[in-house]
Amino acid sequence: MSDDQVAPPSFPTSLGTSTADEIRLLGQDLTADLMGKVGFGELAFWLVTLRRPTPSETRVFEAVLVALADHGFTPTAIAARVTYLSAPDSLQGALAAGLLGGGSRFLGVTEDCGMFLHQALAGGEPPTDEAGWDSLALDVVKQSRANGTFIPGLGHPVHKVQDPRTPVLIDLAREEGLEGPHLKLFQAIGRVHEQVLGRKLPLNGAGVCGAALADLGLPVELLRGFALLARAAGLLGQLAEERRRPIGMDIYSTVDRNAVYVDPES
Repeated sequence: MSDDQVAPPSFPTSLGTSTADEIRLLGQDLTADLMGKVGFGELAFWLVTLRRPTPSETRVFEAVLVALADHGFTPTAIAARVTYLSAPDSLQGALAAGLLGGGSRFLGVTEDCGMFLHQALAGGEPPTDEAGWDSLALDVVKQSRANGTFIPGLGHPVHKVQDPRTPVLIDLAREEGLEGPHLKLFQAIGRVHEQVLGRKLPLNGAGVCGAALADLGLPVELLRGFALLARAAGLLGQLAEERRRPIGMDIYSTVDRNAVYVDPES
């Protein structure tokens, strides 16, 4: 290249690239080395961390994805079903509405809890026994109470005594040797928070998933993304259910008839 020629722009990526006859992903041939040989959860972990997870990490990570695919009859499902019938590009709009609706509140608990625990553990040596974890958790809960903030991952509108996902995921992580400091602190918060808050609240599934993902070493800033990844499966299920058993317009009509309109000047 001569001195007066300008080098074309370059945008390097470590994830992959395509040519006319080959697709490379993570340094491997997508069609020859990955398709049919690597599970989707494993691939998602690999894309984020640029390292292939161990079988134990894959098991816990995919357990989180399954736990968070829990969708239920929530505003996320309602938004997806109603939008599916009303938006011009119905499938695309329904997916977007469902993902955004879930991401605003329900899925945020996963990220918020992981971030909360990560910050609480920053800058100090983790305790070595249960008494130490309880002491740290008590300090964390007291500080949150003093700041007037909620502890993400505490409480559930349906599972008011115990979220059934929580003990299963903790046991899985323990069985695979992946019960790290985030899960230990989360469990300690569950043991001690009543001393400060005056009532017993369950550790919910979205919170324990955030703790488990953080213990896997995944970036806490991306935890909501993993929750969205999981919820996409639930959303597609809801849209298929809407085709089999339409209830979107009934939901819309019920909500509309029960709306109370208020003068904006009042």
